[in-house]
Amino acid sequence: MAQQAGAGNSLRLIKKYPNRRLYDTQTSTYITLADVKQLVLDNEAFQVVDAKSGEDLTRSILLQIILEEETVGAPMFTSTMLAQIIRFYGHAMQGIMGSYLEKNIQAFMEIQNKLGEQSKSLYGGQFGPEAWTQFMNVQTPMIQSMMSNYIEQSKNLFVQMQDQMQNQTRSMFTSFPFTPQSKDNERK
Repeated sequence: MAQQAGAGNSLRLIKKYPNRRLYDTQTSTYITLADVKQLVLDNEAFQVVDAKSGEDLTRSILLQIILEEETVGAPMFTSTMLAQIIRFYGHAMQGIMGSYLEKNIQAFMEIQNKLGEQSKSLYGGQFGPEAWTQFMNVQTPMIQSMMSNYIEQSKNLFVQMQDQMQNQTRSMFTSFPFTPQSKDNERK
Protein backbone atom coordinates (compact mmCIF):
# COMPACT_ATOMS: atom_id res chain seq x y z
CA MET A 1 0.00 0.00 0.00
CA ALA A 2 1.80 3.09 -1.15
CA GLN A 3 0.71 6.11 0.77
CA GLN A 4 -0.96 8.76 -1.35
CA ALA A 5 0.96 11.92 -2.00
CA GLY A 6 -0.88 15.07 -1.11
CA ALA A 7 -1.41 17.94 -3.53
CA GLY A 8 1.99 19.33 -4.47
CA ASN A 9 3.85 16.65 -2.49
CA SER A 10 5.97 14.08 -4.25
CA LEU A 11 6.05 10.49 -3.15
CA ARG A 12 9.15 9.85 -1.05
CA LEU A 13 10.98 6.76 -2.29
CA ILE A 14 12.68 4.40 0.13
CA LYS A 15 14.68 1.47 -1.20
CA LYS A 16 15.10 -1.74 0.74
CA TYR A 17 18.34 -3.57 0.02
CA PRO A 18 19.00 -7.33 0.40
CA ASN A 19 20.90 -6.65 3.64
CA ARG A 20 17.51 -5.36 5.00
CA ARG A 21 18.75 -1.77 5.14
CA LEU A 22 16.42 1.03 4.12
CA TYR A 23 17.74 3.86 1.97
CA ASP A 24 15.85 7.17 1.78
CA THR A 25 16.44 8.54 -1.72
CA GLN A 26 15.27 12.02 -0.69
CA THR A 27 17.87 12.48 2.04
CA SER A 28 20.45 10.08 0.54
CA THR A 29 20.84 8.33 3.90
CA TYR A 30 20.10 4.97 5.42
CA ILE A 31 17.13 5.03 7.78
CA THR A 32 15.56 2.71 10.35
CA LEU A 33 12.04 1.44 10.92
CA ALA A 34 11.75 4.13 13.60
CA ASP A 35 12.42 6.74 10.93
CA VAL A 36 9.75 5.21 8.68
CA LYS A 37 7.35 5.27 11.64
CA GLN A 38 8.09 8.98 12.03
CA LEU A 39 7.25 9.51 8.35
CA VAL A 40 3.88 7.88 9.02
CA LEU A 41 3.29 10.04 12.10
CA ASP A 42 4.23 13.14 10.09
CA ASN A 43 1.78 12.15 7.32
CA GLU A 44 4.68 12.05 4.88
CA ALA A 45 3.82 10.28 1.62
CA PHE A 46 6.27 7.47 0.89
CA GLN A 47 6.73 4.15 -0.83
CA VAL A 48 9.17 1.39 0.05
CA VAL A 49 10.44 -0.67 -2.88
CA ASP A 50 12.84 -3.57 -3.25
CA ALA A 51 16.10 -2.11 -4.60
CA LYS A 52 16.61 -4.98 -7.08
CA SER A 53 13.14 -5.92 -8.28
CA GLY A 54 11.25 -2.67 -7.71
CA GLU A 55 8.51 -4.62 -5.90
CA ASP A 56 6.36 -2.48 -3.59
CA LEU A 57 7.20 -3.42 0.02
CA THR A 58 5.33 -0.60 1.76
CA ARG A 59 2.68 -2.86 3.34
CA SER A 60 5.37 -5.26 4.57
CA ILE A 61 7.31 -2.45 6.23
CA LEU A 62 4.15 -1.00 7.81
CA LEU A 63 3.28 -4.45 9.17
CA GLN A 64 6.79 -4.68 10.66
CA ILE A 65 6.24 -1.36 12.41
CA ILE A 66 2.89 -2.56 13.78
CA LEU A 67 4.53 -5.77 15.02
CA GLU A 68 7.21 -3.77 16.83
CA GLU A 69 4.60 -1.46 18.37
CA GLU A 70 2.53 -4.46 19.52
CA THR A 71 5.52 -6.02 21.31
CA VAL A 72 6.24 -2.96 23.47
CA GLY A 73 3.93 -1.10 25.81
CA ALA A 74 0.20 -1.70 25.73
CA PRO A 75 -0.81 -3.64 22.61
CA MET A 76 -3.74 -2.40 20.56
CA PHE A 77 -4.81 -5.85 19.32
CA THR A 78 -5.84 -8.69 21.61
CA SER A 79 -5.03 -12.29 20.73
CA THR A 80 -8.74 -12.91 20.15
CA MET A 81 -8.99 -10.01 17.73
CA LEU A 82 -5.90 -11.13 15.80
CA ALA A 83 -7.27 -14.69 15.59
CA GLN A 84 -10.55 -13.34 14.25
CA ILE A 85 -8.76 -11.26 11.61
CA ILE A 86 -6.72 -14.32 10.55
CA ARG A 87 -9.94 -16.30 10.10
CA PHE A 88 -11.08 -13.81 7.46
CA TYR A 89 -8.11 -14.58 5.17
CA GLY A 90 -9.29 -16.78 2.33
CA HIS A 91 -12.90 -16.28 3.42
CA ALA A 92 -15.45 -14.85 1.01
CA MET A 93 -15.82 -11.83 3.30
CA GLN A 94 -12.08 -10.97 3.28
CA GLY A 95 -12.46 -8.01 0.91
CA ILE A 96 -15.44 -6.64 2.77
CA MET A 97 -13.69 -6.97 6.13
CA GLY A 98 -10.65 -4.97 4.98
CA SER A 99 -12.88 -2.21 3.64
CA TYR A 100 -15.01 -2.29 6.80
CA LEU A 101 -11.99 -1.93 9.09
CA GLU A 102 -10.49 0.83 6.96
CA LYS A 103 -13.73 2.85 6.92
CA ASN A 104 -14.26 2.44 10.66
CA ILE A 105 -10.72 3.58 11.44
CA GLN A 106 -11.21 6.54 9.10
CA ALA A 107 -14.48 7.42 10.88
CA PHE A 108 -12.72 7.15 14.25
CA MET A 109 -9.93 9.46 13.05
CA GLU A 110 -12.45 12.01 11.76
CA ILE A 111 -14.20 12.01 15.15
CA GLN A 112 -10.84 12.42 16.89
CA ASN A 113 -9.89 15.34 14.60
CA LYS A 114 -13.24 17.06 15.20
CA LEU A 115 -12.82 16.71 18.96
CA GLY A 116 -9.34 18.23 18.67
CA GLU A 117 -10.59 21.12 16.54
CA GLN A 118 -13.49 21.79 18.92
CA SER A 119 -11.20 21.80 21.95
CA LYS A 120 -8.87 24.27 20.20
CA SER A 121 -11.74 26.59 19.28
CA LEU A 122 -13.21 26.43 22.79
CA TYR A 123 -10.05 26.60 24.84
CA GLY A 124 -7.42 27.99 22.47
CA GLY A 125 -3.88 27.20 23.55
CA GLN A 126 -4.93 26.57 27.15
CA PHE A 127 -5.88 22.99 26.40
CA GLY A 128 -2.42 21.46 25.85
CA PRO A 129 -1.40 17.82 25.38
CA GLU A 130 -1.28 17.13 29.15
CA ALA A 131 -4.81 18.46 29.68
CA TRP A 132 -6.02 16.51 26.64
CA THR A 133 -4.50 13.31 28.08
CA GLN A 134 -6.21 13.88 31.43
CA PHE A 135 -9.51 14.64 29.69
CA MET A 136 -9.26 11.44 27.63
CA ASN A 137 -8.44 9.36 30.73
CA VAL A 138 -11.60 10.64 32.43
CA GLN A 139 -13.70 10.26 29.29
CA THR A 140 -12.50 6.77 28.30
CA PRO A 141 -15.55 4.92 29.70
CA MET A 142 -17.92 7.30 27.90
CA ILE A 143 -15.99 7.02 24.64
CA GLN A 144 -15.90 3.22 24.93
CA SER A 145 -19.66 3.25 25.49
CA MET A 146 -20.16 5.45 22.42
CA MET A 147 -17.93 3.17 20.35
CA SER A 148 -19.83 0.09 21.59
CA ASN A 149 -23.12 1.70 20.55
CA TYR A 150 -21.64 2.60 17.17
CA ILE A 151 -20.37 -0.94 16.64
CA GLU A 152 -23.73 -2.42 17.67
CA GLN A 153 -25.53 -0.15 15.18
CA SER A 154 -23.00 -1.08 12.50
CA LYS A 155 -23.50 -4.77 13.27
CA ASN A 156 -27.29 -4.41 13.03
CA LEU A 157 -26.99 -2.62 9.68
CA PHE A 158 -24.71 -5.36 8.40
CA VAL A 159 -27.17 -8.08 9.48
CA GLN A 160 -30.00 -6.17 7.77
CA MET A 161 -27.92 -5.89 4.60
CA GLN A 162 -27.16 -9.61 4.71
CA ASP A 163 -30.87 -10.43 5.17
CA GLN A 164 -31.76 -8.21 2.20
CA MET A 165 -29.13 -9.91 0.05
CA GLN A 166 -30.47 -13.36 1.00
CA ASN A 167 -34.04 -12.29 0.24
CA GLN A 168 -32.99 -10.85 -3.13
CA THR A 169 -31.09 -14.04 -3.95
CA ARG A 170 -34.10 -16.19 -3.02
CA SER A 171 -36.40 -14.06 -5.17
CA MET A 172 -33.97 -14.31 -8.10
CA PHE A 173 -33.94 -18.10 -7.95
CA THR A 174 -37.66 -18.73 -7.31
CA SER A 175 -38.24 -19.15 -11.04
CA PHE A 176 -35.80 -22.09 -11.15
CA PRO A 177 -37.24 -25.53 -10.39
CA PHE A 178 -35.02 -26.31 -7.39
CA THR A 179 -36.43 -28.67 -4.85
CA PRO A 180 -35.11 -28.39 -1.34
CA GLN A 181 -33.41 -31.55 -0.17
CA SER A 182 -34.99 -33.30 2.74
CA LYS A 183 -32.92 -34.24 5.73
CA ASP A 184 -33.27 -37.92 4.76
CA ASN A 185 -31.57 -37.22 1.39
CA GLU A 186 -28.75 -35.30 3.10
CA ARG A 187 -27.91 -38.24 5.37
CA LYS A 188 -27.46 -40.72 2.49
